[in-house]
Amino acid sequence: MGKITNIKKQTDNRFLNIYELDNIHKSGRKGKYFVASRAKDIDSLKITTGKNNPDGVIIYALSGEDKDKVVLIRQYRYPINDYIYEFPAGLVEEGEDYSEAAGREIYEETGMRFTPISVPDGYNRPFFTTIGMTDESCATVFGYCDGEPSHEHQEDSEEIEIILADKDEVRRILKEEKIAIMTAYMLMHFIKDEEPFGFLKED
Repeated sequence: MGKITNIKKQTDNRFLNIYELDNIHKSGRKGKYFVASRAKDIDSLKITTGKNNPDGVIIYALSGEDKDKVVLIRQYRYPINDYIYEFPAGLVEEGEDYSEAAGREIYEETGMRFTPISVPDGYNRPFFTTIGMTDESCATVFGYCDGEPSHEHQEDSEEIEIILADKDEVRRILKEEKIAIMTAYMLMHFIKDEEPFGFLKED
């Protein structure tokens, strides 16, 4: 297996930084690899700690009287200079439980109140997002939303539309719109499962 011989921090930004890794390939050839990370310093990198603490949280929430609508946001994102459909999401603050982060983030982005549900072990632990480029990991929290959507608590830097989508609208979104990949996978569950969150039940 490859080996990392040195790590150098290349940038000093608030939310995201680039780290340069000197490495040796399995053949013995030396090389370099570049990793984007939310870690503030080398000692906090997952490479260094060996721990997978979640950087962020993603919220898969259902709403409506019959819990037959999924809560989505349509958000402007600079990397594509366009709007994309996503689940509400955000960063986990230091010392914050990711279930607490889920409630805070969904309220800030949608104005709705969130009630998480219990899921089997392994369903909401942190998983890596785009491992070829970043060590970022996110936990998914599942639950239900109540209340009327509102833009009141969004930050000035956020351009977010709140979407409560039924199955017909989700089918259209999957066919026609830009969607984050994890959101797309979960929306496929949403349109196929007769029972909301049925896929979360253990056999």
